[in-house]
Amino acid sequence: MRHRNKGRKFGRTSSHRRAMFRNMAAALIVHEKIDTTEAKAKELRGIVERIITKAARSNGVGEALDKLSAEDRARQVHLRRIIGKFLPRFYHDGQQDFVDVMDKLFNVYGPRFKTRPGGYTRITKLGNRRGDNSPIARIEILSENS
Repeated sequence: MRHRNKGRKFGRTSSHRRAMFRNMAAALIVHEKIDTTEAKAKELRGIVERIITKAARSNGVGEALDKLSAEDRARQVHLRRIIGKFLPRFYHDGQQDFVDVMDKLFNVYGPRFKTRPGGYTRITKLGNRRGDNSPIARIEILSENS
């Protein structure tokens, strides 16, 4: 029985799972959509939604740190450190140079979802993968008018 055992293991160790979701979350934040297996997309949704909620609920979201009051600056630095324990600071997406994940999170997604009470992602089923027939889904971050 799996009473009180939350989450999927994916046949990986805990450190491997953490690294996998850390990289997937950074890729989703930078690219705004990724294609992966349906189970991984469903697990990733909860992780990314918690991260975006922290960024959206910070005071003075979207403003430079030096223009905030001391209290708001301390709160935003605290939230950046909490998120930074899980997300990498920079992400190399292959085409561009390194992208600042924290900057995009607090300056793009924070203001976009400031008034939205959750539900920042959408999962769309795409069918099955050709090689092993596993169900594939696209997880994407919603735009402000969706």
